Amino acid sequence: MNTLTDKKNHPFHLVDPSPWPFVGSIGGLVTAIGFVLLMHHHGFYVLLMGLAIVLFTMVGWWRDVILESEDTEIYTPPVQFGLRTGMALFITSEVMFFVAFFWAFFNASLFPPESIGGVWPPKGIHPLNPFDYPYFNTLILLLSATSLTWAHHALLAGHSKDVLKGIGATVFLGLLFTSIQAYEYAHATFGFKEGIYPSTFYMATGFHGAHVIIGTLFLIVCWFLARFGQFTPDRHIGFEAAAWYWHFVDVVWLFLFVSIYWWGSGF
Repeated sequence: MNTLTDKKNHPFHLVDPSPWPFVGSIGGLVTAIGFVLLMHHHGFYVLLMGLAIVLFTMVGWWRDVILESEDTEIYTPPVQFGLRTGMALFITSEVMFFVAFFWAFFNASLFPPESIGGVWPPKGIHPLNPFDYPYFNTLILLLSATSLTWAHHALLAGHSKDVLKGIGATVFLGLLFTSIQAYEYAHATFGFKEGIYPSTFYMATGFHGAHVIIGTLFLIVCWFLARFGQFTPDRHIGFEAAAWYWHFVDVVWLFLFVSIYWWGSGF
């Protein structure tokens, strides 16, 4: 073996060949097809198969990343900076994702067309009371932000038990938020197909709810990583990424509550 050619002479990490991008893309495709078939009443078996492939990809890919992170020579300062930058750019792309939903909502609410009577909310629509379940969910997310911040400070201070408590509390609050939103949807007086108001409402709040579920899954993984000592005060990029994502979800909800639930409902 030629040690001169095999020796690493740069601070960056070149990833090893991995099957997970290919397997994950297949899982995403099967899941999308499954959703289409489900909406056309062809059963949910294809959807379950796609979700199973996605879950398998998540477990396998996360396992490889965890094993990779244990090598201190891989996660050099430039690599850590690149990971943080990548997460920041990903969140930026998610911001633009929600900008599209807010654009659709404000375009319809500020300039309501004659087809809906020229008023907002449209006639026949009875919006949800923003100071009922939505307000409670707002308090839940704000509280979850504080518990996650507590966990972060505990991690920096080396208090492992408080880290588990903080992340666990945040996971619980995330599950509570999702449960309340599901109850809210089940008791709403309008359906998704009943006009522009329900469409923009469910698209914006529903996709935010999906992000809450994803963020909760991220934090569950972080809880187990913290439980098995994978995070240290100096090395916890995975936790930072999950925390940034969760705070992003919190901020988006504040905009949703003020604009769609409160202002847009006419209260």
